[in-house]
Amino acid sequence: MSQISLVNVHYNAQDRAFVARADVTRNGKTLRYPCAVFGPASLDPQQVTARLHARALRMVNPSCH
Repeated sequence: MSQISLVNVHYNAQDRAFVARADVTRNGKTLRYPCAVFGPASLDPQQVTARLHARALRMVNPSCH
């Protein structure tokens, strides 16, 4: 099981995306990924977090949908 922490979540207006660093801890190792999800700046913060988590999981395990 992976644990995900999102760091420095912010909105990039030029790209129209929320961006963050995703720290994924798995089997005692932490991997860091740049992570982004597209959407309007008004997107609900809970949706932003959920989408960033899902995106980070897909980066760690591409077969995970």
